[in-house]
Amino acid sequence: MPAAFRQLALLVPIASLLLTGCSIKQMALNAVADSFSGDTGGSFTSDPDLQFIGEALPFGLKLMEGINDGTAKHVGLKLTLASGFTQYSVVFVEWPAEQLKYDDYEESRFQYKRAKRFYLRANSYALDGLDLLHDDFRSRIYEDTDALLTEMGVQDVPFLFWTAASWLAAASTDLEDPEMIGLFPLATKVLMRAYALDPTWEGGIIPSTLISLEPNLPGPGGAERAQARFDEAAALAQGRSAGIYVSLANAVARPAQDRERYIELLNQALEVSLDEYPDERLGNDYAQQRARFLLDHIDDMFF
Repeated sequence: MPAAFRQLALLVPIASLLLTGCSIKQMALNAVADSFSGDTGGSFTSDPDLQFIGEALPFGLKLMEGINDGTAKHVGLKLTLASGFTQYSVVFVEWPAEQLKYDDYEESRFQYKRAKRFYLRANSYALDGLDLLHDDFRSRIYEDTDALLTEMGVQDVPFLFWTAASWLAAASTDLEDPEMIGLFPLATKVLMRAYALDPTWEGGIIPSTLISLEPNLPGPGGAERAQARFDEAAALAQGRSAGIYVSLANAVARPAQDRERYIELLNQALEVSLDEYPDERLGNDYAQQRARFLLDHIDDMFF
């Protein structure tokens, strides 16, 4: 082959690369999105310093949002953002707001409103992901709820859970908003569908969530149902979860004004080892901080 043709042959793929620069950028963005995809975890959930995690997470979430803008159809990144913003708001926005309510009510309400906005942001990403997996999910979930949920399969459980969890969390921060209150029945249906499809998902996170929800559902026996969810979650967690004890204390013992059991459950939460279960450190550290705070303010909750 003449030299000129050899040079031209080498230039053709280079020109093709230049012409498909947008595709290369998209491939790079997809590759980065792939590396972030899935539930938030790894070094974030196992780091021993909860404050350090809270300082790092906003940058990580904003970075992922920037990548999401360039990868509109990347399903995995939508799941990461839905779970990430929900968990960030629970631990680093709503929990500080809860601690402020006894000393600075106005600031507490301001922070609860921030938490609500983060939950709704998480929910939007969850619905975006479900829209990619199921045509018109976002509109049908309001208009044709039961039929749509029947179409869901076990592969949809992660998105169904974070959709329901973010809705429920948003509603719980503003019980004076009729729109938020109206989300409870819808979110409950979505969560129950996820439970029916895979009650053991993520080590029992769904029955763990239902501990707090059951007493607020229609019909008698809410405390008994919450206890049953606790027993189920405890069997799946195998001693790895401090949060289920805090949930049962607030869902059953506190409304019953059973001070002795309340203290017992919170102390059981404090007995869970942070070092023995590093993958659950974030959740357990948060639950134990709550347990200590509630014990310190127990006279504010029992007559």
